[in-house]
This record gives sequence, C-alpha cells and structure tokens, in this order.
Amino acid sequence: MSNTLPLAMLIELAQNKTDEATRRLGQLQRTQISAAEKLEMLIRYRQEYYDQLQTQMQDGVSSSRWRNFQHFIGTLDGAIEQQRAVAAQADSRLARGRTDWQQNKRRLSSFDTLAARVKEQQAQLANKREQHASDEHAARQFRLRMLSAAAE
Repeated sequence: MSNTLPLAMLIELAQNKTDEATRRLGQLQRTQISAAEKLEMLIRYRQEYYDQLQTQMQDGVSSSRWRNFQHFIGTLDGAIEQQRAVAAQADSRLARGRTDWQQNKRRLSSFDTLAARVKEQQAQLANKREQHASDEHAARQFRLRMLSAAAE
C-alpha cells in the first residue's frame, strides 16, 4: 500500500500536466487557425483588388491610379509576408505543443499501466494469501477428522 500512494500522486501530477498541455494545445490550435484565416483573407483581398484593377485597366487607368495601385499592392504584399511569418510561427508552436501533449499523454499512460500492474500484483498476492489460508484450514480440518477417526 505504501507504493500506491506515491504512484497515485505521480498519476495525479501527470494528469494535471496532461490537462494543462491539452488546454495549451487547444489555444495553440485556435491561434494557428486564426493566423491561417487572416493570411487567407489577405491573399483573397489582394487578388480581389488586383482583379478590380485588371477590369479598370481595360478602360484605361491614370498614372497616379497605377502608382497608388502599385503602392497599395506593395503594402498588401508586405502584410501578407508578415502574416505568413506569423502563420509559420503558429504552425511551429502548434507542432511543439502537440509534441508536448503527446509526451505528457505517454507519461500518464505509463503511470496508469504501472498502477494496473501494481494492482494486479496486489490482487495476486491477496489470492495467494487467501489460498494459503484456505489450504491451512483444510489441512487442520483433515487432521481433526483423522484424529477423531483414530480415536473412535
């Protein structure tokens, strides 16, 4: 029984760490999804703006409008590159978070397996004790019957 108390504490600690890793992983997934959605939105917006300009160019575009377009596209491209970096960081953090969660989950599983083995060993030991007590009782009963049969 003295072995199960520290093991129970280890299991509880491992469970708490796994729960915390699960919460972190959820947050990292939400952050990664948000970053990817923002990147996709910027790319879509750039394409829509570019398509609008293409349509307007068929009717002719002033040089100032063309310069504004180039400047705005340059700004959008810069924002897209920054968002790609943010999305890449989010992907990397998510991968590390997933690895951390998996390691915590494996550790918890190992402790659970160990606890099951200890429980099984304790059950086997209890069964052996019970069998030994039952054998001793049967042997005493047999001796008593033999003594009472010999006395008759």
